[in-house]
Amino acid sequence: MRNRLVILVLVIPVLVIACKRNRYSVNVSSINAGINIERFEKELFETDPADIEKNIPVWSRMYGDFFPLFGYVINAGEVGSPEFGDMVLSFCTDRQNNMVYADVERAFPSLDGLRSDLEDAFRHYLYYFPEKIVPKIYSCVTGFNTSLIIGDSVVGISLDRYLGRDTEYYPQLGIYNYIALRMAPEYIVSDVMYGWGSTEWDFDNTGYSSENVLTRMIHEGKLRFLQRCVLPDLNDTIIFGFTGDQMKFCRNNESQMWTYLMENDLLFSSDRFVVQKLIGEGPFTSYFTNESPARAATWIGFRIVESYMKNSDASLEELMVDTDIQGMLNGAKYAP
Repeated sequence: MRNRLVILVLVIPVLVIACKRNRYSVNVSSINAGINIERFEKELFETDPADIEKNIPVWSRMYGDFFPLFGYVINAGEVGSPEFGDMVLSFCTDRQNNMVYADVERAFPSLDGLRSDLEDAFRHYLYYFPEKIVPKIYSCVTGFNTSLIIGDSVVGISLDRYLGRDTEYYPQLGIYNYIALRMAPEYIVSDVMYGWGSTEWDFDNTGYSSENVLTRMIHEGKLRFLQRCVLPDLNDTIIFGFTGDQMKFCRNNESQMWTYLMENDLLFSSDRFVVQKLIGEGPFTSYFTNESPARAATWIGFRIVESYMKNSDASLEELMVDTDIQGMLNGAKYAP
């Protein structure tokens, strides 16, 4: 009996610590997402310029739905248009673009680690959404036009938008420092999962009955909760795109931010300017303090969703299509 008591005393705390360590951990060992990354930037920039025109139909077949989307992003127009080949040729022979490509090759000599991380993320995705498709993944260089190219079944990752916050290009392009901080390799997987989720569950097509601050907060909270579920080991600073100090601000001031939103009647405001100030990009959230991050309200939205899921038997799949914002708020019993 004495030995049993000792065992219980030793084992139970370990179990409690393990549970607290990661509440989002699930077993995905039997799931295969089949992720591969096709390096289109190599194909494009290492092709003899004299062969670009004749390769257009070949690339259309090889790269499927991704190729016309890429054409639009680099402003080449439609694949079948007479000027398309000339525009692609101009893009891949541009001196600046070739310099950027060389920097991309130095920064990303291999994408094996990225492929492995995406495989793990999409294995988690399939755990929660077994009937969903997994997109084909391509890497590319877009002349800094976009970070991600997302279609119905494809994701293109523009590696020139992830060269690292210290690259010389971003200040030259007038990209604000608070945005450039997130243009680093460690943000790629998080951005892909957020981008894929935000197209699968697009705000405008979800069917919410109203568009106001609370609805936007909870919708963004659902997307961040999705990220947390499919990226259970990723740091919150990467998930939310906050610095360490900004993350600390949100955790320390969660109650005060929520109280401010309620006392100033902001939760049900449908003013787009107000929504943008609370949900959109910026150096900070002006309704709070300069120490707050921009999009601080998305943290509150996430915490509401997290509380709702803790108190609910809803699946992640059910959560993502749920449009009953008031019901979720009531069910969350949110009291920061």
